[in-house]
Amino acid sequence: MLNKYSRTITQDETQPASQAMFYALGLQEEDLNKAQVGIVSTGFDGNPCNMHLNDLAKVVKEGVNQTPDLLGLIFHTIGVSDGMSNGTEGMLYSLPSRDIIADSIENVAGGQFYDSIVAVVGCDKNMPGAMMALGRLNRPGLIVYGGTIAPGHYKGQDLNIISAFEALGEKFAGKISPEDFKGIIQHACPGAGACGGMYTANTMSSAIEAMGMSLPYSSSNPAIGQDKHQECLAVGKAMRLLLERDLKPKDIVTKKSFENAIRLIMVLGGSTNAVMHLIAMGKAFDIDIKLADFQRLSDSTPLLADLKPSGRYMMEDLHKVGGTPAVLKMMLAEGLLHGDCMTVSSKTMAENLAEVKPLAANQLIIKPLQEPLKKEGHIQILFGNLASQGAVAKITGKEGEFFEGPAHVFDDEYKLIADVQAGKVQKGEVIVIRYQGPKGAPGMPEMLKPTSAVMGAGLGKDVALITDGRFSGGSHGFVVGHITPEAQLGGLLALVKNGDKITIDAVNNRIDVHLSEEEIEKRRQEWTQPPMKFKKGILYKYYKTVSSASEGCVTDEF
Repeated sequence: MLNKYSRTITQDETQPASQAMFYALGLQEEDLNKAQVGIVSTGFDGNPCNMHLNDLAKVVKEGVNQTPDLLGLIFHTIGVSDGMSNGTEGMLYSLPSRDIIADSIENVAGGQFYDSIVAVVGCDKNMPGAMMALGRLNRPGLIVYGGTIAPGHYKGQDLNIISAFEALGEKFAGKISPEDFKGIIQHACPGAGACGGMYTANTMSSAIEAMGMSLPYSSSNPAIGQDKHQECLAVGKAMRLLLERDLKPKDIVTKKSFENAIRLIMVLGGSTNAVMHLIAMGKAFDIDIKLADFQRLSDSTPLLADLKPSGRYMMEDLHKVGGTPAVLKMMLAEGLLHGDCMTVSSKTMAENLAEVKPLAANQLIIKPLQEPLKKEGHIQILFGNLASQGAVAKITGKEGEFFEGPAHVFDDEYKLIADVQAGKVQKGEVIVIRYQGPKGAPGMPEMLKPTSAVMGAGLGKDVALITDGRFSGGSHGFVVGHITPEAQLGGLLALVKNGDKITIDAVNNRIDVHLSEEEIEKRRQEWTQPPMKFKKGILYKYYKTVSSASEGCVTDEF
């Protein structure tokens, strides 16, 4: 029975009004016997990552409707552009959008009795939000990634969105002319597609493919071109098999699937945002994913990919030498992948990869296992008196693995930007940006504008930056985020003062401020919790319901 859910309103004689409304759509009687595939698009005109998704959803619908016994029906959900909102109060709405996306997909699919779900996604929060919904619904479903953007070009230089962010720091430092500053901005993003490096969107799409929840090559197929078009058309056949076999997301996604995703993220040098998103996705699938899982797998997985932001290449370059499946094939051969995990192609991961060509000979993007860029993963989980419940560091090795210096404290990112512009940030300092956690901001904004300003100003190798906020996948340098407990809840980060010595040790996985217990207690007695910044609306609801970063920032466990 393919139409297990939709038959509730299409076949029940006591639901004549439901059926009358289907006829109003132009459907025929035979259409009401078909399984209904809800195709949810996160497309909207205001963001290059999402601007083409409504068109891709129509191609998916075409492929679904060409498949016997299936009927595709498109609906929509929201999105927030991280690239546009970074550095503004708009960023407060970014992470909350993930849970709204999950809730809205669950709401529509549940209310409309769709038999399966295809989510067409593009930007960072779209993907984990859609995955959370698929886990909760547990009806046959899969993810179609909108694809990566092509590189921009200006004066012989390849560009991407981070080029525009870092140009600001270069402008502050007097390293770039006004004409070139504008030229970079105008040429960084040439069209549709998600940010082109191994930033959060490409990180999450790669993780989802490694989990078996998208068709092979979905994460590396570029946004524009026949490869993405053919992938969308192929969804109908794949969905027919999933429905026939009643193969549901919880049959595909297991603890081993999550391990495949985490290992691929380590190999590719992916975004630290993956930590909270995978923890949240685990909760939706009733699989316990903890910070310890990331450290365990990081300890035994090398960093192999020379991809931006820390490396030289873009996702489109990886596509040209074999794409994500070729990397997974290499990992399987090297014992870094569970090949027996099921996928939405109705084949195991190993069966899919048997048909995949290996990485191109003489390619330079993925290093051999014997010659890693770093012998263990770049994502390191730190604990210490500053992060008794954990913090997430991005250490590729280029920044070093130890930093110690005096704190330079900011209660928001805007004051830091002003100090960078005024030349007040000194080499050797540990920049602290606090009250940026899920409750403190609220919304846990990304600190991409600060890290980009620091890098552009030429301070990237000479300062560290720590925060209870989070970082974009485009952030690089010596950075530590997701510090918990967050400052808003009285975490020790709230008590740090300018000049306090902070030690970040990514070898022993420690982050500490050098204060006596007596001094800490004295400061704690003097500290007052800042008031909530919002008294109504979505950010108020988020403040009241969100869990900590170490628990995935979920909003359904209150």
